[in-house]
Amino acid sequence: MDFQRCLLNVGNALCEDEVKALAFLCTDLLGRNPTIVESASDLFLRLAYQDHLSAERPHLLTELLLIIQRTRLIRELELPELSATTRSLISPYRKLLYDLSEGITVGDLKHVKFLLNNKLPRRKLEDNISTLEVFLEMEHMDLIRDTNLDLLETIIQSVCPMLNEKINHFKALQFLPWVGCHNFSLQCSRWIYSESSCINYLDLPNGFNGGDECEALSHGLSGLNTETSSCGLGTYPMTSAKRGICLIVNNYNFTIQALRKREGTMHDEECLHKVFTWLGFEVEIKRDCKREQMLSVLRELGSRPIHSQMDCLVCCILSHGIEGAVYGVEGRTVKIKELMEPVNGFKCPSLAEKPKLFFIQACQGNSEQRPVYIESDGHPVFSDAIQANESIPSDADFLLGMATVPSFVSFRERKNGTWFIQSLCQNLVQMVPRLVKQNQMLFG
Repeated sequence: MDFQRCLLNVGNALCEDEVKALAFLCTDLLGRNPTIVESASDLFLRLAYQDHLSAERPHLLTELLLIIQRTRLIRELELPELSATTRSLISPYRKLLYDLSEGITVGDLKHVKFLLNNKLPRRKLEDNISTLEVFLEMEHMDLIRDTNLDLLETIIQSVCPMLNEKINHFKALQFLPWVGCHNFSLQCSRWIYSESSCINYLDLPNGFNGGDECEALSHGLSGLNTETSSCGLGTYPMTSAKRGICLIVNNYNFTIQALRKREGTMHDEECLHKVFTWLGFEVEIKRDCKREQMLSVLRELGSRPIHSQMDCLVCCILSHGIEGAVYGVEGRTVKIKELMEPVNGFKCPSLAEKPKLFFIQACQGNSEQRPVYIESDGHPVFSDAIQANESIPSDADFLLGMATVPSFVSFRERKNGTWFIQSLCQNLVQMVPRLVKQNQMLFG
């Protein structure tokens, strides 16, 4: 079908409120007040004029119709589907405001306007003013923006508290700007070999942009074959008032010269703290621990009777490491299995049959693959490797997540932290609400 005819058909299929919703979603693209948009055709012309929408680039139309849940229209007009590599043109902030407006009833809106009575002009609070128009006026008065939702959160808490979960989800995503908004392109330019080292020099572009790089990366991973067992997986109850404890051991400053400061690890710590707090965990942080201190912290954690009131345990170890072990800041190693042992079902009965999640970001590898960072035009990156030759105890209910597989490197970016931890946080933020919704549908 001719693209212009397709746009005309879309415009004819949309009601007035849907056109206003599309214009609102395109506020940032239009660069002006969306209330000037007179019709769907007017909106499409403005977007085409700014080179956001064309026969060659129809994905914005698909994205807009998906957001307002007109999937049948997408199918009928045979619009292209959005792939994993398609860059979103609508900001998460704009989507959040639209999503909130869909959850606010006519009665709720009256209460919202009442609470804004002393903050917005009265003509902007009249009965014919929609929720999206109220949000626009709040933006115009600088009462809300993508980095400050305090007032909106307070109002929503008073009027429709269940919607605050959407705001919390949005704010959690904002903790991860580096991983959440960019795709990685790792271009291995050359390998240099010597008797004692094998150093991988990485050229990183000035900005990690989406699209082509992500597609290249996905092609590179397409050869990996993963299989899932067909047998049903058991579930763990997550019903206690307290979700559990999340322990973060963050080793940054090492006292021996051979182990460098782990630049970027504080960003990892911050993201882990915010995400696991958002998930309902009590987060405890221990910094710059020696070998014996790490063991002592885990033993003390395993001795607490409070685990009987909780559903889960999370432990994140951020340090240098080698061959199934991590370093204390004084340069002595502690085996990963030694860190896990104090909280197994035998040593800590109150954690028996409860999930115990260990995430190990262990930087550096063995002496034959010394990690270095390269000052290039892009972000300085450390390359790390760990060879986990030693087996981990097969105690039940343990999950061990490692930053790398044996013989391969892991990466830590000086300003933005490690790719493993940042990806972990991003996926938790994105997947947990989706899985909760799915479980509610399955189990009620």
